[in-house]
Amino acid sequence: MVSLNIIVAVCENQGIGKNGGLPWRLGKELKYFSRITKSTSSPEKQNMVLMGRKTWESIPMKFRPLPGRLNVILSSQAKDDKSHFSGGIACSSFEEALEAHHHSSELETIWVIGGSSLYKMALESEHLHRIYLTRILKNFECDTFLPHIDLTRFKLVEDPSVSTELQQEGDITYKYEVYEKL
Repeated sequence: MVSLNIIVAVCENQGIGKNGGLPWRLGKELKYFSRITKSTSSPEKQNMVLMGRKTWESIPMKFRPLPGRLNVILSSQAKDDKSHFSGGIACSSFEEALEAHHHSSELETIWVIGGSSLYKMALESEHLHRIYLTRILKNFECDTFLPHIDLTRFKLVEDPSVSTELQQEGDITYKYEVYEKL
């Protein structure tokens, strides 16, 4: 069975995006995102990054699809405009995306990478295993927000591949947290 995880960076006001992009520039945090979403326990396996259409469109063309991962895009336009998702697989529902790949022997982890409505679906999913949360200790002006996470349904855990130290880039301090569903 493939594991379903969320990975998200969020600032103090629960913001995750602005004008179709990230409101902050954190190079080391993006490298962490790449490393975590690519890492598998077996070289024969790969991970999936599951994202909404707006998240797909927010990735610069030269970086699409995200390398080393199966890119799956959730969109109501999935059946109409396959060329728009070149290099990725389009699905029209969260259930379709999970069903198509949930029992694949080639996949290890499905990483939900945004946006807000997809995070909400993952948070409500019985299959959700972990949330990899980057907590940015600063406020940014945002127009997209992380849905409420009921932390009473999760416990804070340690993952040996995730630093517990405070991170600093320029004037921005942040920390990594990993929550596992109870």
